[in-house]
Amino acid sequence: MYKITVIMGIYNCEKTLDEAIESLFAQTCKAWKLVMCDDGSSDGTYALAKSYAERYENIIAIKNEKNLGLNATLNRCLEYVDTDYVARMDGDDISLPERFEKELKFLEENPDYDIVSGNMIYFDEDGDWGEGKSIEKPEKIHFVKGTPFCHAPCMVRAEAYRRVGGYTVDDKLLRVEDHHLWYKMYLSGSKGYNLQESIYKMRDDRNAIARRKFKHRINEARVRNMIVRDFHLPFRCRIHVIRPIIVGLLPTWLYKKLHRRRMKIGD
Repeated sequence: MYKITVIMGIYNCEKTLDEAIESLFAQTCKAWKLVMCDDGSSDGTYALAKSYAERYENIIAIKNEKNLGLNATLNRCLEYVDTDYVARMDGDDISLPERFEKELKFLEENPDYDIVSGNMIYFDEDGDWGEGKSIEKPEKIHFVKGTPFCHAPCMVRAEAYRRVGGYTVDDKLLRVEDHHLWYKMYLSGSKGYNLQESIYKMRDDRNAIARRKFKHRINEARVRNMIVRDFHLPFRCRIHVIRPIIVGLLPTWLYKKLHRRRMKIGD
């Protein structure tokens, strides 16, 4: 009946979860089910998720007894996957209406690809403020400069997830679980594609900036080091390994300024 399982780790997103779920109901492709796992929220997030699960047969809500992190939380969601495709979604974002239709069409017409994602529109309490661009056909050399696929708007063959054992659960991979996942998938022979259009809206406000802790920058450097080593990239690529640490030392105001400038948006 369903072709897509949407996996969503939720944490203290009571105020935004309604909008996120409603964007799924607005999809032109209706062949999806949603698995939400609450990661120890202290607000009414789980109660809201459970209310949806009680009303709709294609929605499942589970919870962790304590906060485990996104990698372990998404692995719990993966246990409920019985479809050919897995899509990601965050509880404070919005999927644009044709997202699933376009991603599903690509994967069904291109069996040699396991991953498809696309561009994102960034928004905050004042509205849309920027739009990211992604490399159409990422190669291994691109991995060292950052994650080659936006995680939240991705759709992936379930078999590709099974082949690499899902997300690696390790505190040293928190906040970079997606980058590490793509690295594992490419090592296993997968390849991916980025649709050259925006299919998703990501909330990027002061709360999102506050979540970017320095220890997560170190985790990013660690993954980039693995990529240089295991993809046998040229030695010069190691300069990109230390870049996340340098960025992590920047004052918040300067990081925000550079981040928005990179998205070609003024202050």
